[in-house]
Amino acid sequence: MKRTVGVQAGGAVAGFLIDALLGDPRRGHPVAAFGRAAGALERRMWRDHRGVGALYVALCAGGTLAVGHASAAAGGPAAGRGAGRATADRGPARAAGAVPRGAGAPAKRGTGRPAWRRAGTHAGFGADAPGKPGTGAPARRGTAAPAGPGTGTLAKPGAGAPAWPGTGTPAKAGTGTPAWRRAGALAEPGAGGGSRAARGATVWAVVVTAAATWSVLGGTSLTREARAVAAALEAGDLELARERLPALCGRDPQGLDAQGVARAVVESVAENTSDAVVGALVWGALAGVPGMLGFRAVNTLDAMVGHRSPRHRRFGWAAARLDDAAGWPGARLTAVLAAVAGSDPRGALRAWRSDARRHPSPNAGPVEASFAGALGVRLGGTLSYGGRVEHRPVLNGPGAQVRTADIERAVRLSRRVGVLALAVCCAVGAGRGAFGAGRGAFGAGRGAVSGTTRRPRGARSAGGAR
Repeated sequence: MKRTVGVQAGGAVAGFLIDALLGDPRRGHPVAAFGRAAGALERRMWRDHRGVGALYVALCAGGTLAVGHASAAAGGPAAGRGAGRATADRGPARAAGAVPRGAGAPAKRGTGRPAWRRAGTHAGFGADAPGKPGTGAPARRGTAAPAGPGTGTLAKPGAGAPAWPGTGTPAKAGTGTPAWRRAGALAEPGAGGGSRAARGATVWAVVVTAAATWSVLGGTSLTREARAVAAALEAGDLELARERLPALCGRDPQGLDAQGVARAVVESVAENTSDAVVGALVWGALAGVPGMLGFRAVNTLDAMVGHRSPRHRRFGWAAARLDDAAGWPGARLTAVLAAVAGSDPRGALRAWRSDARRHPSPNAGPVEASFAGALGVRLGGTLSYGGRVEHRPVLNGPGAQVRTADIERAVRLSRRVGVLALAVCCAVGAGRGAFGAGRGAFGAGRGAVSGTTRRPRGARSAGGAR
């Protein structure tokens, strides 16, 4: 479990840093490839029916989840846990190949002698059976402690502690607990080879997690596009700003003035901080690589078909509802972190409480309201999507109108929220790992009490012959 937690945290940090340094590639981005494939499937499957739209979402998102599970399985955290179970079930020495088959076999019922001693008595006196020092005769029952399996060496008289089956390691007198269990050390399968394989699997898993994290994050691209529009506005080039705006949001830019473009950018930065950064990190902490890829697939499908155009009003219903559910935890965490990282935490919380529920989107409402309060600006109002005019509620009414300079403030707030979300999600993953480790230790303790250290029937007691 600790290895799994380390893989997720390390991969998430590495992927976050790669996105911060490189951003999205101009060609060959995995999300763009998924969008092309989903678009081609939509053209073949489209029917003005919710059920067909739900099947479409299941095929696209389910295929992405399958890819995520295959990648995670190839990475090795699950394989590492399986190897650990195999080692624990077979015993440390047996798993490492240190004890030949049969040396650790239990005593034959009713005889009081282990299998290795029964085998030795058929070989002839003095051949394999232990004897008194200096003689070829076997030791008389009760006069000397039996030898360890396959060693030919007498145990020290009076030691009284039988060897743990299959290890040759004496148990602590009076406890019934073998030394290897007291030390807490399990041999890796195949000795050094197993540890090398485990390290290789862990490195590969971190690489897969980092690649998945980088592919689903879009914080750097969001920052670049927002600053490009701001630069055009500052230069007085409104037409260029309108041309760049569709890279951030789907509203019609031609009817917007400079203040309207700036407001659209700030609202897009707020909403996409949740969708393209925080939400993906949350699902990575909760469900690893499959969670991140599945969330990004659902979010992309919502952007493609989840709007209320005549073509997708019914077909895109399932994508929109699934995106609302998947985005719920990330949106709330984004709203909280915006209040924490913003310059006016009380204003952010006040706007969230009073205005978020009036927004038509259950997830964009809390995020945009919190950003508006944290920045001290007023968002919402009339806008146009695909030729349709919408009159949305005003968020943070007491705030000032958005200016071009507020775009940079929103970008910086978005970056701070992303860093805080990364830290929170790593902490959540560590907490889940500690909880799982505690449950595993509790289960192991119950197994030890219930019979792991129980002597086979007929075996000798710690004090020697019965």
